[in-house]
Amino acid sequence: MSVISKKLLLILSIAVIGLTGCTKKPIRPDPSLTAMGPGAGTGFDDGSMLNPTGVDTGLLDPSAIGLEERGPGYYEDDEIIRGILEPIYFDFDKSGINASERLKLDAAIMYLDANPQHRLLLEGHCDWRGTGDYNLGLGDRRAGSAREYLETAGVDPNRLETSSKGDLEAVENADESQMALDRRVELVVLKF
Repeated sequence: MSVISKKLLLILSIAVIGLTGCTKKPIRPDPSLTAMGPGAGTGFDDGSMLNPTGVDTGLLDPSAIGLEERGPGYYEDDEIIRGILEPIYFDFDKSGINASERLKLDAAIMYLDANPQHRLLLEGHCDWRGTGDYNLGLGDRRAGSAREYLETAGVDPNRLETSSKGDLEAVENADESQMALDRRVELVVLKF
């Protein structure tokens, strides 16, 4: 670099620094005038600070403010409700519905009768064993079995949808008890 270039660069640098300048420090309020100051905003006349152990925990009870505690796996938004109906479980490599699981489908029928504005998505799942394509097909057959049961019981086919997730949400290399939980059809309520 030439001497002129260095001088020009130095002048430009000084100009940039001079034009941007330093920002002013903010004006801080007097602590005694804030809610955190001694006695301010605490509601105590003696100036003592709020004791966190003296907080009324009755206000933290969900039932006190009208909230209802739901079971694990419950989820609700503007479009769906998950976990309000129990999943239907299947034997290994089977898509037939066991007699013990039919009660859950009967509960789904009662729910649909009580909520005519809702529909049902039957979502088939498999455990991690088998190929991805095979498990997608098995999940579809499981969802189809649940749909057929509901239609045979009188549910309008237009209120039912099926999908298969195969082994997409299955726990890989799981033990037998986890695999039994992965072999299911989720009953997802659709609000629209």
